[in-house]
Amino acid sequence: MAKKRTNGEGTIRQRETGLWECTIMDGFQPNGKRKYKSFYGSTQGEVKKKMKAYLKAKEEGSLAAMDYTFGEWAEIWFENHKENIKSTTQESYRYTMRILQGHFGRRKMNQIKAYDIEQFLKKLRKDGASNSRLAQCRGMLFQIFNKAVANDLLDKNPVAFADKLRKAPPQRKETFTAEEVKILLKNLPENQIGWSIRLMLGTGMRGQELLALEPRHISEDGAFIVIEQAVSMDKGTAALGTPKSFDSYRNIPVPENVRYCARLLRDTPNKYIWESPKKPGMPCNPSHFRDQFKKTLEAIEGVRVLTPHCCRHTYVSQMQMLGVDLATIQSIVGHADVDMTKHYLHVQDPVRLAAIEKFSNVFSEHPKASHLNVLDFLESS
Repeated sequence: MAKKRTNGEGTIRQRETGLWECTIMDGFQPNGKRKYKSFYGSTQGEVKKKMKAYLKAKEEGSLAAMDYTFGEWAEIWFENHKENIKSTTQESYRYTMRILQGHFGRRKMNQIKAYDIEQFLKKLRKDGASNSRLAQCRGMLFQIFNKAVANDLLDKNPVAFADKLRKAPPQRKETFTAEEVKILLKNLPENQIGWSIRLMLGTGMRGQELLALEPRHISEDGAFIVIEQAVSMDKGTAALGTPKSFDSYRNIPVPENVRYCARLLRDTPNKYIWESPKKPGMPCNPSHFRDQFKKTLEAIEGVRVLTPHCCRHTYVSQMQMLGVDLATIQSIVGHADVDMTKHYLHVQDPVRLAAIEKFSNVFSEHPKASHLNVLDFLESS
């Protein structure tokens, strides 16, 4: 029969990062379950010292918050929490952590108040942070301080008492104009990057989806592309993952005027149409693709140097201007809009094909293909 644990009895272990952890049983919760408390340090001696100081202070009735800086406790929190998140998501968590560490890193946990949280978030807003970035920072701060409260480092969570910022109006997404699209389709180089940009403009495909394409995902005639995987970052390395959402699994109809690009990209001996230049057999890193995208656009007069994702925004914008209904557009680009999901099921292939034919008609190089085609279409609707 196992020996019954008593208050103060615990274990010491070294984590993979080299950090030492001492965990003790510290009484019982209101529901009768055991309560545990952990101490952390760079050596066994340090954690033992912290444990003894805690037990002594508890016995004397003078228990006080442990003297952690935000940076120290944030790292401890992340080490324990990262097992609950996917490795591909840890990269995003680390980025948010760096922002928090840069502002609060050296400050003592018990010296950070609700006012400090408010001022930090206001500064982020002033520096141009998006609503989602602000939400990520606030959410992570809340989790870090909440765990400190649970471990008796603090009496209360300052984030819970900090006023929430009103959401800023969403910024308008940048898109290429119809004239810029025409210039790009005509003047992009006839090579891998040129064909890829044309295909993104004509399908609204995400960059991560393009980089995950294998030749088998493109039909022989280039008329359809199957999206069933996407590239994501795992600890700084491009890895193969799932599409962004359930609705992102889809077959994309390709406009006739850019189908030749799909066929040429399909004609490769490599596993991926965009293979890593440094790691054969692996997908290309998105940063490398962004660099190629930027260099290509810089060489073309009459167009702004936007990001690859702007091709997606451009596609949606142009299709809306051409009068294509929202449900059809969403079925093609794979937006995960819950309110519109029920409509996706009713969008039939003939409707989708008619929609992408409008793109091909407007931006093809026959005599009537010009920006005026868009205006003519709208006037006749």
